[in-house]
Amino acid sequence: MKLSELKNHLTQLTEVNFLLPNGEMLPKHYHITEAGLTTKHYIDCGGTIRKEEVISFQLWVADDFDHRLSVKKLSNIIQLAEPIWNNRDLEVEVEYQSESISRHGLEINDSGFKLINKFTDCLAKDKCGVPTEKIKINWREVSSTPSTSCTPGSGCC
Repeated sequence: MKLSELKNHLTQLTEVNFLLPNGEMLPKHYHITEAGLTTKHYIDCGGTIRKEEVISFQLWVADDFDHRLSVKKLSNIIQLAEPIWNNRDLEVEVEYQSESISRHGLEINDSGFKLINKFTDCLAKDKCGVPTEKIKINWREVSSTPSTSCTPGSGCC
């Protein structure tokens, strides 16, 4: 989700809720402890230099059970942080601690927002020998009539 989508969805909410990837709601007394710009400048296993930038929010649950983050307060946090983001409409990531600090994508949900699990991947499969995904064939679509010749790409074998 881009920042513009988050801001637009905020205007439609009366409260800010987050659904965790396991289906549980984040406790309502959470805090946003950071709003920042995360830059990752790296070289992948194929030798390509890459740079990624995302807007990041860190969610934290404390023991102050009366705390509630309102739509207005989150809008104010975003407004204060926009100079850090140079008013760019970047992807939004959310950091949240479960067993360890984890980074999540963000989607719109009926009750607010949903944290989406992110996964690692090889960015240079062609350079480091990772086989490409095999083509999947729906056997029902393959002709059942025998062919008189078998040529590459004919589907006979």
